[in-house]
Amino acid sequence: MEKDIEQVLKKAEVLIEALPYIQKFNRKIIVVKYGGSAMSNEELQKNVIKDVTLLKLVGFKPIIVHGGGKEISRWVGKVGKEAQFINGLRVTDAETMEIAEMVLGKVNKSLVTMVQELGVKAVGISGKDGGLLEVEKKYSDGQDIGFVGEITKVNPKVLYDLLEKDFLPIVAPIGLDDQFQTYNINADDAACAIAKAVGAEKLAFLTDIEGLYRDINDKSSFISRLTASQAEELINSGLIGGGMLPKLGNCTSAIRNGVNRVHILDGRMPHCLLLEIFTKRGIGTAIVSDDDEIIVGDN
Repeated sequence: MEKDIEQVLKKAEVLIEALPYIQKFNRKIIVVKYGGSAMSNEELQKNVIKDVTLLKLVGFKPIIVHGGGKEISRWVGKVGKEAQFINGLRVTDAETMEIAEMVLGKVNKSLVTMVQELGVKAVGISGKDGGLLEVEKKYSDGQDIGFVGEITKVNPKVLYDLLEKDFLPIVAPIGLDDQFQTYNINADDAACAIAKAVGAEKLAFLTDIEGLYRDINDKSSFISRLTASQAEELINSGLIGGGMLPKLGNCTSAIRNGVNRVHILDGRMPHCLLLEIFTKRGIGTAIVSDDDEIIVGDN
């Protein structure tokens, strides 16, 4: 009996610890970029969706922006093509673009289904809907990589309308250029552009690493919190490489453009989003503005 009471009290403590964060972020927009391994594991997928749904139910206004790279590569392989990448960007010919749009649509509606199973209304859209994401053709160091789009404009009205009507928007990163040609968009870029356009309180990247390291081979060099200027120094230092470089660039760009806080989290860890947002400890890397003081809700 005593043990049972102890467990109940622990649960109560967790709820009390979460209270100031719930108060601080009530009615605030949070953009969650969702992709990587967490997306290909059904159990982790359900955990992420539960987290985002809980955020919605306690008063946040979440928007999910999802990728689907691994699933796209799988389907490209199924039709006998080989996925090609230049500087980490998928080379997208017309056939691959068609596959990407179909796969992202499938992923989008499966996420909508999961949210609705938990009793929250969700609407899945792509960047085409309501002219949400306008793009132009993107080149990688001058190389033609096909139908890959660089976002030129975000028209967030469709998102505001959905949030106002109490829907949880789930966005697939597909956009149109001024000739109404369809382009695939890097999901990190899409999440960052949307977060800036809606003035999100938080932008959370669910990734395949624990967060940021000064040296990826040295686990003691983990960085739990850094300012936008420190992040820019890190980018210029040449210490950060691979897929983390553009991600960190997106993070600092978001902070410089009005997003209050950016989180890089390990999407493979169950409920990483809740642990980062609702507890004092924080488990990933938080990137904040240069003049940010440590305050309640600071992770």
